[in-house]
Amino acid sequence: MTSASPSPPNESQILARRISEFMLDKQAEDVLILDLREVSSACDFFVIGSGQSEPQVRAIADHVEETLSSEGTRPWHVEGKTQRRWVLIDYVHVVAHVFHKEARDFYLLERLWSDAPQEEVKPQARLTAGIKEEDTE
Repeated sequence: MTSASPSPPNESQILARRISEFMLDKQAEDVLILDLREVSSACDFFVIGSGQSEPQVRAIADHVEETLSSEGTRPWHVEGKTQRRWVLIDYVHVVAHVFHKEARDFYLLERLWSDAPQEEVKPQARLTAGIKEEDTE
């Protein structure tokens, strides 16, 4: 009997990881991926990140949206860009949430979805399509 190998990442997992990387490109803090597949039918993943200022929140959100759009992946819906306190970028199966730190502390989105598995994404542990950077060097 052979041991089962982990299943390859699906499209929404890959997109969630890429979004987390794009957030980190703009120094987003406390980046989390919440796996909602077993707890909600709304979408597969939330990617949550924080900025320290309204300009940083805008820069993070713009970078995510512009980078994916340049590759042909356009959001279905975007909210909050003018207020720059909580920008939501909806890619249907993956929803990116870019918060101002104070707004994130107020809304506690990850606590609302605490029953979902969470993965903290750190700059030194960035992943691309499930492959660690140190594995590609």
